[in-house]
Amino acid sequence: MKDLPARRLLLVHAHPDDESINNGATMARYAAEGAHVTLVTCTLGEEGEVIPPPLARLTADRDDTLGPHRVGELAEAMKELGVADHRFLGGAGRYRDSGMMGAEQNGRPGSFWSTPVDEAAAHLVEVIREIRPQVLVTYDPDGGYGHPDHIQAHRVAMRAADLAADPAYGSGAPHAVAKIYWNRVERAVAEAGFERLRTTAPDAFPGIAAVDDVPGVTDGERITAEIDGSAYAGAKSAAMRAHATQIAVDGPFFALSNDLGQPLLTTEYYQLVRGAPGVPGGIRESDLFAGLPAAEDGTGATGGTA
Repeated sequence: MKDLPARRLLLVHAHPDDESINNGATMARYAAEGAHVTLVTCTLGEEGEVIPPPLARLTADRDDTLGPHRVGELAEAMKELGVADHRFLGGAGRYRDSGMMGAEQNGRPGSFWSTPVDEAAAHLVEVIREIRPQVLVTYDPDGGYGHPDHIQAHRVAMRAADLAADPAYGSGAPHAVAKIYWNRVERAVAEAGFERLRTTAPDAFPGIAAVDDVPGVTDGERITAEIDGSAYAGAKSAAMRAHATQIAVDGPFFALSNDLGQPLLTTEYYQLVRGAPGVPGGIRESDLFAGLPAAEDGTGATGGTA
């Protein structure tokens, strides 16, 4: 694909809305800067709860039409972030939301959690070899907070990165992703955000979440990159609002269906787990592409790609 921009970023997420919460400012920033941003979402989020009472009928135990509805929400969110390339793994509806860990939906045929990793990874290999991203972003091994689909998304993303680089695997030219990051939230930053919520908007939501409820929260020494997305705070907030069945936004704060408030962060944090850091001496990167030479087009080898 010779017409792709020199910088190419791939993000792998479990459900619609995960991308906007975790990476909305990052995605908006790189899209605005001219990078090719690709989002792969692994399920439609069919098992999610629903916040607005008028839409309660969409849930899996009633009309079971939440998945198609969330496809539309994701499309609107991507418009807000300026991201044109968003796909579902294997096509929309190929893998179903598995529900929370321990739910009977985990073992349902077709659920993402019950799918063999290599089967699902094969679809992502196709995307990697097509787009040839230098940077991939996904969850840590716990999926940020233990949800089976998040854990599976991590496994599939990491496996697909390995398979895509293997010349003996499948069809298409092999491609090695130069840098892989896991989503993180710095604990001290989250604590400060919760303190702002308690002091400035204590009644914005029925309750306030705990710091350890934030997916991917970790101590600062594990974080290797922080992306300042403050210029795109409005885009991130608008993208989160687009996921209206899942998220209620109130200024710089938001809540999920549990009605527990938490801070809406526009500086987003990452841990580099594969590839060379772009900044020496343990200094945090401010650019996920740091240290990578610019490719001339979408087919060029870059920063260890093939």
